[in-house]
Amino acid sequence: MQKFEKWQGCGNDFIIFNSIQNERIDAAEKIKQMCDRHFGIGADGVIYVLPSEVADVRMRIFNADGSEAEMCGNGIRCFTKFLLGENSDALQVETGAGILNVQLEKNLVTVDMGEPILDAAKIPVTFNKDKVIAEPLEIDGEIFKITCVSMGNPHCVIFVDDLSKINLEQLGKKFEYHKIFPRRTNTEFVKVLSRSELKMRVWERGSGITLACGTGTCATVIAANLNGLAEKSATVHLDGGDLQIEWGADNHVYMTGAAEKVFTGIV
Repeated sequence: MQKFEKWQGCGNDFIIFNSIQNERIDAAEKIKQMCDRHFGIGADGVIYVLPSEVADVRMRIFNADGSEAEMCGNGIRCFTKFLLGENSDALQVETGAGILNVQLEKNLVTVDMGEPILDAAKIPVTFNKDKVIAEPLEIDGEIFKITCVSMGNPHCVIFVDDLSKINLEQLGKKFEYHKIFPRRTNTEFVKVLSRSELKMRVWERGSGITLACGTGTCATVIAANLNGLAEKSATVHLDGGDLQIEWGADNHVYMTGAAEKVFTGIV
């Protein structure tokens, strides 16, 4: 048996294990069982705190279907608060997307998410162009203009006039498993409210519909700027809360938001 803590960031929720001493990683089937909202603890993913040889600490994160993700923006904020509590401090965190710097101050966590990847081959998305910005993609007979960005994990961003008309359950699966995404994709549907304010809904690869996605929020602001729809700093409204995103002059993307502990248990 092992103690866990349940955390949420903008409604994106995670089961976190401190595996510094035993380096425990559960099998995919066990992770699926723990994430089940009817027969398990219930979560969008499971995070393990592990030792690192190259940073202060290492984070591994697994989706609700048991597959491992490279990174998770809301997850790393929860990870940071799990470790630092209420103490203002900084950490270097080793992730599947590289080493990221995080800063906790006044109960908000700012994460240097690194530089966005726009090279189609590196996202990856198999398209006949070096960058995929407002390119047409047909899904079920309807043409969507997609912009693809990687924040260490792949994202496909679509701007729409009315989010209420989007069947996220149906379309999310179609995008995630589309043949042009060899490693599948996260998909964000976005309405532009102003040049500094966006509304986003998300289908996460391996987890389905979630209340928020940190890396997806970063990708959304980048895509909006690339399409001339928003500035490089914007507030993004998610189903679970708000995040502040800034695409800095150093080409790094900075995400700021809260994270809260929900409960503690033993499994």
